[in-house]
Amino acid sequence: MAASGGGRVVWVNGPIVIGAGPAGLSVAACLNERGVPSVVLDRADCVASLWQHRTYDRLRLHLPRRFCELPGMPFPDHYPEYPDKAQFVAYLEAYAARFGVRPRFNQSVTSARYDSAAGLWRVHAQAHDEDGVVTEYISRWLVVATGENAERVLPEIHGMEDFDGPVSHVSEYKSGAPYRGKRVLVVGCGNSGMEVSLDLCHHNALPAMVVRDSVHVLPREMLGVATFSVAVFLLRFLPLWLVDRILVVLAWMFLGNLEKLGIRRPSGAGPLELKNARGRTPVLDIGALARIRSGDIEVVPGIRRLFRGGAELVDGCRVAADAVIMATGYHSNVPQWLKGSDFFTQEGYPRVPFPDGWKGESGLYSVGFTRRGLSGVASDAVKVAQDIARAWKHQTATR
Repeated sequence: MAASGGGRVVWVNGPIVIGAGPAGLSVAACLNERGVPSVVLDRADCVASLWQHRTYDRLRLHLPRRFCELPGMPFPDHYPEYPDKAQFVAYLEAYAARFGVRPRFNQSVTSARYDSAAGLWRVHAQAHDEDGVVTEYISRWLVVATGENAERVLPEIHGMEDFDGPVSHVSEYKSGAPYRGKRVLVVGCGNSGMEVSLDLCHHNALPAMVVRDSVHVLPREMLGVATFSVAVFLLRFLPLWLVDRILVVLAWMFLGNLEKLGIRRPSGAGPLELKNARGRTPVLDIGALARIRSGDIEVVPGIRRLFRGGAELVDGCRVAADAVIMATGYHSNVPQWLKGSDFFTQEGYPRVPFPDGWKGESGLYSVGFTRRGLSGVASDAVKVAQDIARAWKHQTATR
């Protein structure tokens, strides 16, 4: 069907799913298993574009693989406990193939709005080709699965225009090879900042890591057992606040006093509470702390301004730098295109907290906004698919 503006109109006999990352693939697979068709739209040219195009080569899953499986398909037995980037991408591609999920790629959603008069969702998506044709997809259900990491965060730093070296976001970083022998200022001390700094060391670069805020750092494993596994086990018997206290004590026992290294722990909320409430993921150390202790990674406070050849810090000291890498994270982009709905906050998260933030009104759903990683994705996907399947089967039975 042709639209009056020269584009196309497509009726979708099932939900429209926006996003072909782990969240979108999961819900589409769960829908297919229940006999419900769907259309998956993604602006990129592949599944899981964040993993394929915007991550560094040494990246591995931070949690053991059993906590990262998507519904209905475990990881291959020969995979290691912490699959690497290539293995995880291969798993996602195999997952899509197994469940018959065929996203429509190179489709940038420019708007999605509920038509209350018709009782339908109208989604406009523009093709990434020379014609740029806009297609209007129409459905009774809309699943937002673009996730928490759709757009990169790039803070403005005073004097950035005066700095004479490259300034890039961690999404552009692949390995430390191009930085060999160079002084690199890594802005951010989350998992990405720590791992990039470690990778730079492995390539004989000279990283200085900017630590602006307090952060919880935990060992990835304790005596061969994943710290996350310990936390999950304890949560079966103890309240979250007590598990947090135990984790902090264990971190101090295994990692020592990190304030001596320039890294402060938050004084209030524990690592799990901060993750659940604010999305601040604790750092799981895989070797960066040892490099900080040896002096291979320098820890510096926040940046006051950049200048030609380096940066002035908030404590008045100066540090030389040939390049700056912003390990400053990502944010949701839902408010940019979802119109006329207050289900999401201005920050792009469901207003209703976990575990009830997966369902809105008028056939609106969300998957992948729980701040609980891939396990949260899987939980949401199953609930959303079950709910839509009930409604879909009722409507098809009454036709």
